Amino acid sequence: MTIDFYYVPGSAPCRAVLLAAKAVGIELNLHHVDLMKGEQLAPEFVKMNPQHTVPTVNDNGFCLWESRAIMSYFASQYGKDECLYPKDAKKRALVDQRMYFDMGTLYARFADYYYPVMFAGGAYDPAKLTKIQEAFQLFETFLGCSPYAAGDCLTLADLTLVATVTTFEAVGFDLTPYPKVCAWLAKIKSEAVGYEEANGKNALLFKQLFEQCTKGK
Repeated sequence: MTIDFYYVPGSAPCRAVLLAAKAVGIELNLHHVDLMKGEQLAPEFVKMNPQHTVPTVNDNGFCLWESRAIMSYFASQYGKDECLYPKDAKKRALVDQRMYFDMGTLYARFADYYYPVMFAGGAYDPAKLTKIQEAFQLFETFLGCSPYAAGDCLTLADLTLVATVTTFEAVGFDLTPYPKVCAWLAKIKSEAVGYEEANGKNALLFKQLFEQCTKGK
């Protein structure tokens, strides 16, 4: 079984999906979408995904986008590891909450602070940096309750969060004030299936892009 996957390698949401596929044991047929060339606006792509965003998957005609929705689908449809995305309603809700925290708080604050500088030539806003620090302090608090992001075993929450946190790492954000986050990060890097292929090497691509876009700033 192979699922078509449309992605940009350096993208944190795309890397999270790659990690989920590794965890579930899905083989992906990779399609690199060149956003700078407008390939996401090609009629055949817009037909699959009217929002023309990456990541997007096409599973034998079933098309889906939004990284965390894709990850949940992979685990629900193909997963055999109960821990990765628990069936128990309360355990699953906690995983979902942490994934929403990643999407709506941690990753959103990364984008709000860094992307105007990277892609619009803006200046860093100290108030937005403070919001990032507040988000990491929240994550530090979460990790005071369990060794993983959402309980006592590795879940989808860890996979989406590690893609985001390593994006912060790639741009030189200082993680040392958050010792639990640092310990968790080392743990997930060592335990996530196919970590280096799915996330490690691709995070370096984002690092290179960041350095190119902010050179001289």
